[in-house]
Amino acid sequence: MPRRFVNEFAPQGNLYLQLELSDRSGSINARMWNASEEIARRFDNGDYVRVEGSTQLFQGAMQLIATRINKAPADAIDEADFVRISSADTDKLARRLAEILRGLTNPHLAALAEAYLVDESFMSRFVSAPAGVKNHHAHRGGLLEHVVNLMEIVLAIAGRYPQIDRDLMLMGAFLHDAGKIDELTYERDFGYSDHGQLLGHIVLAIEQLPAKLAEAERLSGEPLPPELVLRLKHLIVSHHGSNEFGSPTVPMTLEAIALHHLDNLDAKIHHFQQLLRDDLNVESHWTQYHPNIGRKLYRGPMEAK
Repeated sequence: MPRRFVNEFAPQGNLYLQLELSDRSGSINARMWNASEEIARRFDNGDYVRVEGSTQLFQGAMQLIATRINKAPADAIDEADFVRISSADTDKLARRLAEILRGLTNPHLAALAEAYLVDESFMSRFVSAPAGVKNHHAHRGGLLEHVVNLMEIVLAIAGRYPQIDRDLMLMGAFLHDAGKIDELTYERDFGYSDHGQLLGHIVLAIEQLPAKLAEAERLSGEPLPPELVLRLKHLIVSHHGSNEFGSPTVPMTLEAIALHHLDNLDAKIHHFQQLLRDDLNVESHWTQYHPNIGRKLYRGPMEAK
């Protein structure tokens, strides 16, 4: 699948294309020199394409120099070649999500969780959405994968920290990124919706709450305690940890502090695993230098794997 970034003139005056090509194995940057408007119109972002060309190293990363690119016929495509998580894995994660949420012992939070679980439109988007466009869990089903991972971590540490409200943490883990189902576009290629650009997923997650709180009240026969709702909202708005990273406020409860660090842990491990997996410097104990994280990563000798 391509994502076209550039369609303009190179320094020598010729039109060129710059793209990102991806399948289930990862992605690669590609350029086509001496392109034309006719070539650019052959495909759109998110289309399946057949590309011919050669690879080369550029600034430590593999790059594809395309000589031919055409939209691929539908009957030549196997969807499984472009899906990081299989439908069977997605179904398994969705069942685990429902199992954890339906195991909540707080009746108010259990009713709220059920209000989300029975919303077919919400859940169909929740299990399909990525958790990001580029870095962590940036694939269809990535949001579900990230959230279930995070909830499993909460369950793993809950007994060690009895002073933390386990059920509140689990609901915070479930809902902290729920706004991404509306923030991101993921029908074809990944990007940001108008709502996502203008409001962001934190605001969108808070906007989702009133209708679900009303539904939870209908299911349980009583409203959620205002203090509980306040603490849940704080988990959502503070989970990025600081203002500079997009949170309107910093974590100020034990649950919010824990959620921020556990969320960051899962995202960072996934991102670093991806960097290690995709790195081409395979003959070295070290990856190439990654400017976005300001370091190389140590993989160690091959025999240690």
